[in-house]
Amino acid sequence: MSPVQKYAIGAGAAVLLSLIIFGAGFVTLLVILGVVAAPVIGYLMLDPSQRERLKRSRRRGIGR
Repeated sequence: MSPVQKYAIGAGAAVLLSLIIFGAGFVTLLVILGVVAAPVIGYLMLDPSQRERLKRSRRRGIGR
């Protein structure tokens, strides 16, 4: 069994366990918050110079 398969089985078991313990509504809320909050937290963790570099790369566009 490959490591990726092990991670997939572990993630599936974690999801099923959390659905049983917390209920579908709470798990859905956590997933939505994770999708929205993760990029924001990642951006805030950058140094000011890294943020500036990211802004410049957005202005130029990828592949130009």
